[in-house]
Amino acid sequence: MQHYDRDNFPLRYSIGHLLALVNQQKDRLLDKYLAPHDVTAAQFKVLLLQQKDAALDTPAALCRALSLDSGAMTRMLDRLENKGLLTRVRCDADRRQVRLLLTEQGKAFSQQIMSIAADALNDLTQPLTREEFKELDRLLRKILTPTGLLPDAQGAH
Repeated sequence: MQHYDRDNFPLRYSIGHLLALVNQQKDRLLDKYLAPHDVTAAQFKVLLLQQKDAALDTPAALCRALSLDSGAMTRMLDRLENKGLLTRVRCDADRRQVRLLLTEQGKAFSQQIMSIAADALNDLTQPLTREEFKELDRLLRKILTPTGLLPDAQGAH
C-alpha cells in the first residue's frame, strides 16, 4: 500500500524522520543513564550484545549486528578496551582471528545493563498508555518482520 507520494511528501513528519527522531531521543536517554559509568550509547550497544549473545564475540560479527564499518568498530573497541571493559584475544587456532571478552570490570558493569536499558526505554515510552505501547510494538514488528532483521522470538520479552 502506498502511503506517500512525491508531490505531497511530509518530510518533517514522514515515518522515516519520526523514527530517526525517536532513535536519537533513545540514544540521548541512554547517554544520560550511562554518563555516571563513562560509557556512551554506542559503546553500551556493544557491551549489551557481548553480554547477551555469545555468537557476537568477534569484531566482524558486531559490525554486522550493529551495521558499523570495521574502522568505526575498531575505534569503538579501542575505547572500550582503554576503559578496561573488554579485551581482544587472538584465537590460538587462527592468529588472524580476534575474539572479544568482557573483562572483570566489563562483567560487573554488564550486571547493570538490563536495568539501564529498561530505565531509558521506560523514560522514552512514558507518554504511552499500556495499550498504545502494545500497539506501537505490534506495528513496528509488522514493519520489520518481512525484513528478516528481527531476532528469533525466543527471549524477545
